[in-house]
Amino acid sequence: MIYLVDTNILLRIARPVDPRYRVTEKAVRELETREHQLQTTLQNFSEFWNVSTRPTDQNGFGNTLLETNRLLSRLEEFFSLLPDSPEVYPIWRRLVVDYDVSGVQVHDARLAASMIVHNVKHILTFNGTDFERYKSEGIVAVDPATV
Repeated sequence: MIYLVDTNILLRIARPVDPRYRVTEKAVRELETREHQLQTTLQNFSEFWNVSTRPTDQNGFGNTLLETNRLLSRLEEFFSLLPDSPEVYPIWRRLVVDYDVSGVQVHDARLAASMIVHNVKHILTFNGTDFERYKSEGIVAVDPATV
């Protein structure tokens, strides 16, 4: 089974000092042991770069571009990338209209659309409530603590 790995998981697995690092690492290892495929999207990697390079006083990691590049390279080795596809746009467009999505939630709608296009049912995330609206689309949010 394929699990989409959300940005909040990528951020924690790349930062051992994070309080949620251990539960994240344990969940990722357990899913890998069960032979699930852990994949992510270009959007997630872009969001990772954003947070990693953003100053700490603006809720970022404050990493240099060089350090962020190194961290992202390690993530790319471990998490394969779901292909971007033009088929995602009409699904995303339908989701934002059907589910009254606005503001920052449009990013989660894009992840949901990508999941639908690629027939991915599970997303590993700490923000499960952000994906509850897509249950009827077959999307299941999995909190790392429950793995």
